[in-house]
Amino acid sequence: MSFPAEHLIHSQLFLIASYANVVFLKRRPTEGSGEKSIDGAQVRFYNDDTLSQALHGVDVLISTVGPAGHDFKDILIDAIAGSAAQLYIPSEFGVDHTTHDFPHAEWDRKKTHHDKAVAVIPTTKVCRIYNGLFIEDSIGPWLGFNVEHGIFESVGSPDKLISFTALRDVGNVVAQIARTPIEEIPECLHISGDALTIRQLGAAMENAGSSPIQIKEIDLSDFKQKTLAEGTHDPSKYLKFLMGEGKIDHTMSGLNNDNDFVNPSQRNWCWKTVAQYAEETNGRPWIGYNWSADAIK
Repeated sequence: MSFPAEHLIHSQLFLIASYANVVFLKRRPTEGSGEKSIDGAQVRFYNDDTLSQALHGVDVLISTVGPAGHDFKDILIDAIAGSAAQLYIPSEFGVDHTTHDFPHAEWDRKKTHHDKAVAVIPTTKVCRIYNGLFIEDSIGPWLGFNVEHGIFESVGSPDKLISFTALRDVGNVVAQIARTPIEEIPECLHISGDALTIRQLGAAMENAGSSPIQIKEIDLSDFKQKTLAEGTHDPSKYLKFLMGEGKIDHTMSGLNNDNDFVNPSQRNWCWKTVAQYAEETNGRPWIGYNWSADAIK
């Protein structure tokens, strides 16, 4: 899953207040060109040949390029090498794939991209942000959370902590890092807007109005073995067993937690909780989704 650029716009309370200029880079349209201003930020159009020029005067570069743009991400690094950018935040915004003990095309490309960035732009700080699962995108049947059928699948123990972060909170984190002194920024951040188990997740939905949720536990070892043998590019099955392995636990008792680095004691903003999202959706997130029986394996 990729992090949408519009959530950076929603978080420009930090950005506009901290910088003289905020620039959004947009690929030049087929017709028309030039620069314009939107939501208090400047828009610069570019193509592959003019990307370096488009980075003129940019101190912090934040990438929100999705998985279809891996080749462009590498072009972006070459452009950064010819710029004065001091900080590069690559398009991570998900789980910490550096802990994985298996190959996966999407996450492996991210690893390769980071290795290239370290080699090609050694004087530019690179900060990877891992935020666990997006609250708004993850509580659905694709990850085994089927509210319509009242069944939540748990690959492994349903009592493992899982980190969830709201999209807007990820934008707030990025905006806060972008105005942090370069020398204080770590190479990676583990963020957890909220952390709860699958059992607690089901209870949160019930408390907000869903029908009773049954927890269906699936053998972790067998599920992981079958998923790896299948070799699917779809990350959802991998995320299911990663939850069971505790590898989406971005708390201090898990992989680590940097919430207080960007938002000490929630002084900058209040993290959105899963319970709040459950209340917003009446405990029935993605109820308009085309629920199908084959979502339950």
